[in-house]
Amino acid sequence: MLEVFNPVNAAENIGAFLVAGGDVLLVIMVATFIMWLLIVERFVYFVMANRTVKRRAYAAWEDRTDHNSWYAHAIRDKLISEVKESVSANLNIIKVFVAVAPLLGLLGTVTGMVEVFDVMAVTGSSNARLMAGGISKATIPTMAGLVASLSGIVAMNILERQANRSISEVSDRLLIE
Repeated sequence: MLEVFNPVNAAENIGAFLVAGGDVLLVIMVATFIMWLLIVERFVYFVMANRTVKRRAYAAWEDRTDHNSWYAHAIRDKLISEVKESVSANLNIIKVFVAVAPLLGLLGTVTGMVEVFDVMAVTGSSNARLMAGGISKATIPTMAGLVASLSGIVAMNILERQANRSISEVSDRLLIE
């Protein structure tokens, strides 16, 4: 069991997994990597930069003497909108990757099944050993696409909750007198 964590064996295992899953699995891997880069960027934003953006909005509002006029309402809406835009950056792109991952897995299923049917047509039989490679190329990308999508859904829920909380905090603090 411990040899799985050996970096040399891990690289070999990942290579074997990619070969067994076919070309679509490589596309799923790249899409998942990009999705998680964007997710990590958003988590880093909420840890590092979100406070600064909110403080800037608070300071801009507190520097104003007028909080009641139509113009003050427009400024308040602008400040809230800026915070909303900042906290929501890249969330729609992450949602696209979450939605595309299972579809890429389905594409892998179709390509793997085409390979199974091709083996059946060439050999003229349904030899299980000959079809095993195609079946593996059909199931592995499906599993990978679903796992990528599920992990993205969990992260998206956390990020959206954090974004909504930030927007609510700013909206509540920028009071109109």
